[in-house]
Amino acid sequence: MIIVFKNDAPASEIQSIEQDMLDRGLTPEKIVGQDKIVMGLVGETAELDPDQIRDLSPWIEVVLRVGKPYKRVSREFRHGESSRVGVQTPKGLVYFGERDPIVVVAGPCSVENEEMIVETAQRVAAAGASFLRGGAYKPRTSPYAFQGHGESALELLAAAREASGLGIITEVMDTADLEKVADVADVVQIGARNMQNFPLLKAAGAQAKPVLLKRGLSATIEEWLMAAEYILAAGNSNVILCERGIRTFDRQHLRNTLDLAAVAVLRNLTHLPIMVDPSHGTGWAEYVPALAKAAIAVGTDSLMIEVHPNPAKALSDGPQSLTPDQFSALTRELAIIGNAVGRWPQTIATAA
Repeated sequence: MIIVFKNDAPASEIQSIEQDMLDRGLTPEKIVGQDKIVMGLVGETAELDPDQIRDLSPWIEVVLRVGKPYKRVSREFRHGESSRVGVQTPKGLVYFGERDPIVVVAGPCSVENEEMIVETAQRVAAAGASFLRGGAYKPRTSPYAFQGHGESALELLAAAREASGLGIITEVMDTADLEKVADVADVVQIGARNMQNFPLLKAAGAQAKPVLLKRGLSATIEEWLMAAEYILAAGNSNVILCERGIRTFDRQHLRNTLDLAAVAVLRNLTHLPIMVDPSHGTGWAEYVPALAKAAIAVGTDSLMIEVHPNPAKALSDGPQSLTPDQFSALTRELAIIGNAVGRWPQTIATAA
């Protein structure tokens, strides 16, 4: 249930309603939007009469029920307002959101050595990326495939941030590693294979760093949003959703099928920012540019693109990685579409 207050409602009146809801055993969450102040009510609201709640104060404009099972994640919960996730990077505060410039994230699948990760970070930063992605811990289908260097790779990511000024996005696989990953990462990523690792979702929700939640390989949109609800319910409202391709019947030509329709659907269902990963979404570098352009056109708030200085020698996901030169050329092409929709950062247009 949400309470929408009238414009210029006194703070004392809002506080009084907030206390009333607390006394009823509910958890009120105040959301300050561009035009309205909304109070979301979490708890057993089935017995509440919206008309009786509205009569509590002349400053209440309307009381509405949230019909979705994912309460905090629902766009209804914010009365149609989109949320923004602000992330502090060495170069300043970067916002992920529907009305903000598109955020570009780039880097290799895995952190292999210091020279490689620092070089990649500097190259993608020069092309205009705001964040470096790179895996210290890697969930792999085969137990014999490269699993990442673990904790030592986190130190290399910190060195890359120092050398490039980029923010860091890296994946956590286990609650036992969350604290040390969060010490280095500016955004903690929960990967597709862990989308329904509920203890990890709860733990990520209990810490302060923003969380990037990738869609599971076979997850429905509702399952994905319910996974995000776990994080918000644990206290962390700074969540970014990442569409990274789903498992379909065509395995000969595509590693995964990038579901760009999900971007439009999510925009209707949730207030959370949206990212698209065309690298994992296809599995082949030759398809990444076209899908990255399409993602901007359909309304993504961010792009995650894999970049490696020598894809042929990459320890993981080389076939889907662009070279730094290819990435730089792609950002110039993306600027055309990004500027057409009014969302391309001028820093990238200039740098590229």
